[in-house]
Amino acid sequence: MSMVTQDYKQAFLDEQKKRVAAEQLLADKSQLLAVLNGELSKNVAELALYQQMFVQADKMASVGVLSNSIAHEINNPLSYVLSNIESLQYVSPLLSKSLYYNEQFLTGQLNVGQYKSMLVDLKKQYALVWSGHEINSQLNESLENLKHIKQTVHNLLNLSQFSSNHTKQYIEVDQVARSALAVLQGQLKYCEIKTNFEQVPVIWGELSSVHQIFVELLLNAQQACEHELEKGTIIEVSVIEQNEGVCIKVKDNGCGMDEHTKANLCKPFFTTHKSEHALGIGMSVVNFILQDHSGKFEVNSTLGTGTTICCWLPIKEQEYSAMLL
Repeated sequence: MSMVTQDYKQAFLDEQKKRVAAEQLLADKSQLLAVLNGELSKNVAELALYQQMFVQADKMASVGVLSNSIAHEINNPLSYVLSNIESLQYVSPLLSKSLYYNEQFLTGQLNVGQYKSMLVDLKKQYALVWSGHEINSQLNESLENLKHIKQTVHNLLNLSQFSSNHTKQYIEVDQVARSALAVLQGQLKYCEIKTNFEQVPVIWGELSSVHQIFVELLLNAQQACEHELEKGTIIEVSVIEQNEGVCIKVKDNGCGMDEHTKANLCKPFFTTHKSEHALGIGMSVVNFILQDHSGKFEVNSTLGTGTTICCWLPIKEQEYSAMLL
């Protein structure tokens, strides 16, 4: 075998070894990449879960802050209902006996004299009721109060529910605004609330999360004004269509924010409030929610004058049009 042939053979073997080594290295790197990708997917899933838990923790903290006013919202109408039911319980025997005597009279088991005598006895037993008990009025009043309780509970559930599968739906933002204002009615009772709810297209989102945006913005506005007793608290809530999206705007005439506060507004656990209930996660949660909904927010604030926060959520026109069809 010539020297040239041996050189070619050796070069071929060397190249083959390099190729095998490269293929093995590629396989090892691919395996490592798959492991790292799996770990990354796991970490992303865990981060998403922690964010949901973070949002839920803030919701429950809000419920805790509102618990006293919500208790009054439920307890007051409930007291009316219980009082009316007690009155109706007193009336119930009268109604039962009256119906029974009517049936006996109509079937001929009682003559006119006997029937009249029975009614006279009932009148003696239930003199106050007989003289003019407003059964229909009590029933209507009880029904209205029960509807109020039902709506309060419904609004509270919209705020506090935990969506483990992050279910989204088409949402009428102005209705969510009204629901949030109803939940916060007790908390905002000393505030002058001005509203401007335009007829806007629905958005695609998670109901309780959008509800939470309103709650956080309104609570922040109320807290910003709580020491401004002389000029009074004015909070303006708007839902308007803007730049192919829906803008949730809350404006207050409170203390305003300095540059340091604005810079740290979305930093978790940052707060300027001294209350033990102030966790400093409200605007962080709002930011998470907006990112999840492909939205954004803007802040305009002047120290000593007030703050305006606009949260923008996109309108998905194609999906909305498909739904209408």
